[in-house]
Amino acid sequence: MKYTHVLFDLDGTLTDPYEGVINSFKYVFRHFGIDEVNEEKLARFIGPPLGNTFRDEYGLTGKDNERALEVFREYYADRGMYENRVYDGIEDVLRQLTDSGINCAVATSKGQAFAEKVLEHFGLARYFCDIAGSSPDGSLSEKADIIAYVIAKHSLPKTKTLMVGDRKFDIIGARENGIDSLAVGYGHGLWEELDAAKPTYYCRDMESLAAFFR
Repeated sequence: MKYTHVLFDLDGTLTDPYEGVINSFKYVFRHFGIDEVNEEKLARFIGPPLGNTFRDEYGLTGKDNERALEVFREYYADRGMYENRVYDGIEDVLRQLTDSGINCAVATSKGQAFAEKVLEHFGLARYFCDIAGSSPDGSLSEKADIIAYVIAKHSLPKTKTLMVGDRKFDIIGARENGIDSLAVGYGHGLWEELDAAKPTYYCRDMESLAAFFR
């Protein structure tokens, strides 16, 4: 394989956080008195920075935006992060890569501390040389910036580094950093979204992802 370093998104790529994220959103909406019951709509918010979602979709700005993030994290820290599941087959893919000498890291918009706890909880942290997420103060939150941080921190060769994710933010972030991308179709990104983002590669399911790295 031409790549020596592979960066993975977390939500929708390594684990399916659907239940915990949806319940965390509902907890925020109860706090603010927002009437939102469309879970299909909420599922589209798995992956992008939370602050952007609360601002762009629900008009929560300034102090309200900060409070929405706090309330979301209250539920998520207590229960939401564990209302989650590892995608069947992804650990085999990670084991295959590390056994082949490929260096793997995580680049996620999820909060750094939450990402570390989720991966430790599910026994996946051992496959990664680094777990990079958004910072508590919001200074590091956009996917492109998080990818850039990992590349710079480890002096990764861009021609040999691949970003794997399920949303357009992963694909666009990779392109902005001059690295190739692989979109997976088993997560929360719709095909139309991923196709429009123009990933370097596309794997519809876990079987094709495993075959890609074989």
